[in-house]
Amino acid sequence: MFEMEETQSDLGKVEISPEVIEIIASLAATEVEGVAAMHGGFATGVAEKIGRRNYGKGVKVDLTDEGILIDVQLHMNFGVSIPEVGQQVQENILQTLKTMTALDVKAINIHVVGVHIDHLDKKAFEE
Repeated sequence: MFEMEETQSDLGKVEISPEVIEIIASLAATEVEGVAAMHGGFATGVAEKIGRRNYGKGVKVDLTDEGILIDVQLHMNFGVSIPEVGQQVQENILQTLKTMTALDVKAINIHVVGVHIDHLDKKAFEE
C-alpha cells in the first residue's frame, strides 16, 4: 500500500493499493494517440474472454527504496514515432498520477512489445 502524505486533518490516513496505480497508469497510457493496446499475458486474455476486464494489464508497479517504479508494456500502431509516443505515454502517466494521487514517481519505463498494422492493408506486407 502507498500512503499519501499526512495533511492537517485528523480524520485518518489514505492508502492507495498498487493495483489502483496500475489501473490509472494503464488507462493513461491508452489515452495517448499511437498506442494500439496494452500487453497482457495468457491469463489476462482468458479472463477477458469470459467477461472480466483487466484495466491494469500491461503495467507493473514496484515500491523501492528510491521510490515508485512503473513498467509499462504496450503495443504501438505501425508508422508512429516510437520515441515520441513513448515520451507522451510517460508524461501522461506522470501527470495523471500526480493529479489523482499526489504520489511521486521515480521512473516510468516503457517497453514496446508489439506493433499493430490493423489500420493498413495487410496484403501489402504479405507480398
